[in-house]
Amino acid sequence: MPVKEILKETEDKMKKTIDAAHREFNEVRTGRAHPGLIEGLHVECYGSNMSLKELASISVADPKTIMIQPWDPTVIPDLERAIANSNLGLTPNHDGKVIRLNIPPLSEERRKELIKTVKDMAEKSRVSMRTIRRDSNDKLKKMKSDKLVSEDEEFKAHESVQKLTDKYIKEIDSMLEDKEKQLLEH
Repeated sequence: MPVKEILKETEDKMKKTIDAAHREFNEVRTGRAHPGLIEGLHVECYGSNMSLKELASISVADPKTIMIQPWDPTVIPDLERAIANSNLGLTPNHDGKVIRLNIPPLSEERRKELIKTVKDMAEKSRVSMRTIRRDSNDKLKKMKSDKLVSEDEEFKAHESVQKLTDKYIKEIDSMLEDKEKQLLEH
């Protein structure tokens, strides 16, 4: 496997880690309504596990209300159960056609808990980045020991892997900082 392929594979894995972190961060409630809060919820219906966004249209009626309009109104009880069982702490209300979720303001204690949660999420993402870096560096060392690349090429490739790692960890830190700001806004 050429060095370029290892670097491309490393960057692809790191991008996927960033995407996963972004999805996780979006699911943390900030006191403002946004569809990302519930899109990823899994709902048990039709005998299988489906995401909420596959079953309904999700919109924001106002800064404190999310509206969920299922394609099939018979799944409303399943949607309500999934929302109630999630760790969002939201109570669904419906009129037979649309489910409304009122987003209550966050208490100071809850904000601190959520900040701790997002810091843990960020740390897991950083650990994942470092694991990807280690795996790539191990592949490069193996290539050098198998005499497939020179010492200079291996050194340059290690530098490139480190630059990618730094870039994506910085992106995670930036995402964390933005989320903390959102959580601290009253």
